[in-house]
Amino acid sequence: MSKISAHQPSSITPFSVISQIARRIRIVPLIVLLISTVPTWFLTEVLAPQVVRAYTARVDLAIDRLPEENYETVLTRAEAAARAAAQRSFDQDILVTDVSIIVSVQNYGAIAPVLTLVVSRPQWRSRPDAQNWATYFKTARSLLFFENSSNIVPAASGVSTQK
Repeated sequence: MSKISAHQPSSITPFSVISQIARRIRIVPLIVLLISTVPTWFLTEVLAPQVVRAYTARVDLAIDRLPEENYETVLTRAEAAARAAAQRSFDQDILVTDVSIIVSVQNYGAIAPVLTLVVSRPQWRSRPDAQNWATYFKTARSLLFFENSSNIVPAASGVSTQK
């Protein structure tokens, strides 16, 4: 048979002094934590050096081939445009550490990248020459139809022949 017993109060009597000390022990670290966060943050901001946020400037340039212009003169204009863009990028923003420039040329509707210029600020400062830092695309000449310039047919006119 089951034994039914009534719940009897504990024989341990609460000590009011101990409970007050326990509350203070929990409150003191909380107060210290709340009070010390702002001065700690301020101290770290003052003493620690600020993080430099440098980045790479990316520029895409497109130039059109002028009439009666060969591939070498287009390439010279592309180098001059890349040089000007690199200098402008370094001059405009002091946080720019690297510059990446892609120069594309358009010739009779065909567009192809001719050169890419990737240079850091110290490299550019020591030698600001686009030819020194440029990478040339070998297939650009054929993609832009410069190898067979005699076979280029201008855009068709609206005249049609009748039979």
